Amino acid sequence: MKFRGLVRILCFAAAVLAAGTVRAQDAASDWVRHPEVSVRLVAATSDTGTARALRLGIEIALKKGWKTYWRSPGDAGLPVEIDWNGSANLAQAKLRHPVPQRFELFGIETTGYAGNVILPVEATLAEAGKPASLRAGVDLLVCEDVCIPYRADLSLDLPAGVGTPSAQAHDIARFASLVPPVDVDGKGANGLVIEGADLRRGPQGALLARVRADPALTAPDILVEGPPGWSFARPVVRLAEGGRSATLTVAAVAGPGAAPFAAGGEVTLTLIDGARAVERTLGVGNAPPAAPPGTLLAMLAVALLGGLILNLMPCVLPVLAMKLASLVKLDRHAAGAVRRTFLATAAGVVFAFLLLASALVALRLTGEAVGWGLQFQQPWFLSGMAIVVVAFAANLWGWFEIRLPDAVADASAAKPLAGAFATGMFATLLATPCSAPFVGTAVGFALAQGPGEIYAIFAALGLGLAAPYLTVAAVPAAARLVPKPGAWMLVLRRALGLALAGTAAWLVWVLAAQIGWLAAGTLAAALVVLAAGLFALRARTQARARVAVVLAVALLGLLLPPKLAYEPVRGPDDPAIGWQRFDRAAIDAALAEGKTVFVDVTADWCVTCQVNKRLVLSQPAVTARLNAAGIVAMKADWTRPDARISAYLAEFGRYGIPFNAVYGPAAPGGNALPELLTVDAVLAALDAAGGR
Repeated sequence: MKFRGLVRILCFAAAVLAAGTVRAQDAASDWVRHPEVSVRLVAATSDTGTARALRLGIEIALKKGWKTYWRSPGDAGLPVEIDWNGSANLAQAKLRHPVPQRFELFGIETTGYAGNVILPVEATLAEAGKPASLRAGVDLLVCEDVCIPYRADLSLDLPAGVGTPSAQAHDIARFASLVPPVDVDGKGANGLVIEGADLRRGPQGALLARVRADPALTAPDILVEGPPGWSFARPVVRLAEGGRSATLTVAAVAGPGAAPFAAGGEVTLTLIDGARAVERTLGVGNAPPAAPPGTLLAMLAVALLGGLILNLMPCVLPVLAMKLASLVKLDRHAAGAVRRTFLATAAGVVFAFLLLASALVALRLTGEAVGWGLQFQQPWFLSGMAIVVVAFAANLWGWFEIRLPDAVADASAAKPLAGAFATGMFATLLATPCSAPFVGTAVGFALAQGPGEIYAIFAALGLGLAAPYLTVAAVPAAARLVPKPGAWMLVLRRALGLALAGTAAWLVWVLAAQIGWLAAGTLAAALVVLAAGLFALRARTQARARVAVVLAVALLGLLLPPKLAYEPVRGPDDPAIGWQRFDRAAIDAALAEGKTVFVDVTADWCVTCQVNKRLVLSQPAVTARLNAAGIVAMKADWTRPDARISAYLAEFGRYGIPFNAVYGPAAPGGNALPELLTVDAVLAALDAAGGR
């Protein structure tokens, strides 16, 4: 009995080993071979199985250096086509396409495959459980330096059976996993979401695709399939949020006889990021046109005018105060001294603008969001500016002045020039929260171009802001128009100091909106200590002590508030209007319901935004209209960095605020409003978008 039991065990083990060595059967047609390519039909099972679904594949083996094409080849080429006529028990067969490669030759870009590839086929049998006779006529174009069309007639018969996996099952499944999943509801797949796309018409037409990713994007690419006759280039990628969102700009060019393509038309987008991908078909919106080539000179004039108008904006009032103070001190000096001092101040203004341009170029190269006044979103910048402003106020009040030793002061003529230069830089930093008319247009043009244009436009903005200084430098006699020195100068200095103290209070308020009142209160206390210390040590013999106080408080004010930061809970700043939080997708949803949407992009640090709010948006006529049925009022708060808002502004070629846009049945792509609003302009825009 023991012997028979041992024999049974050995027989069972032998059977298992024998089964393990049985090779899965091939389920493939014969190869059709050409000098450059071989083609065959393969199946994932060696029989038809019991279900109607059948997994097939067209296997293509290309000689090194040769390629064939994706379903949308690009600037040249033809896609693979299959004719299933002559097949038996085959209801339908759908060819699927794995993620392709990009190829470029002499400036011509195409998409396709090289090496060995299997194009999966999702087949459906007419009758489940019955044999199938498959006949596939495959037409394909293969190219190297020349292109050759080929035809491969393939035959594969599959008997009835239980669906035994074939030797080709693994390879078919591997290439099927490379087929991008189709996103039909906008929720995405593989951690990738295609949020939307907008068409920008004009000489520099382009499609702007907005995407999100989790995990972050590493090397995103997008393939665009639009109406016949249109070609789409390799995208220019702008990453944001550390790679979790991006805007991909694809140049769109209409060929001869191209089909009409406008906002409302459909495109199919395939977003690729390494080994993951997603495909979505969606309608396109309307993006504003890009500036055509050759407009740089015109935009330089716009920037110059915008910089000049910036002198009149509310946030530049402290700068005007410093201008007056410096003019009072120079009114009796020689013309040469006046000219040199004001030229130095103008140089400081322009230099600060070039520094801003350098920072924006660097941020763009790293994929970060860029824009006008974004430094006011940084708590360390707000703290530092508040400390500097209080020090300037104390200086105007006569509490604080750093004096060089007499020997050094006498030997160095650069001291007043260095101070004037620093004043110009400081003026620029205080001016950036405002977006005057023409400034937004100029900055938007610059940031949509390359580094050269950015530097040129920002230099023109600087020259515009420095124009008053340059005017006095050109006509030094203007300094003599100021009344003779007297007691009025002391009153003026005190008043200007109060203006700067008000600016410091405003900076603290902006900081509170960003990181909470605990941190802002700590900074405010540090500023009070700074002012009190400078007052107590205002005697000239205490110069070193004053410097020590400034440095100590500056260190405390810069380092301590971020440690106490928290995200404040913010309620509606205008309860009279039923504002909704900004959501780009919600705009499209409201439009689908026939509603009109008013978008207000604002920030606590944007003084012009606050002026628009108090003088226009809070007016009863506007408030009543924004609360009316069929209108959605949406607020985008940019006080803190928000990549979604940055990407939204970029859709309109804008990189600064204030910004307002109105959408509606008659304006599905959104109509942008001027930087400075009026009641009539807002009401008229709402009427026009609603089709009234």
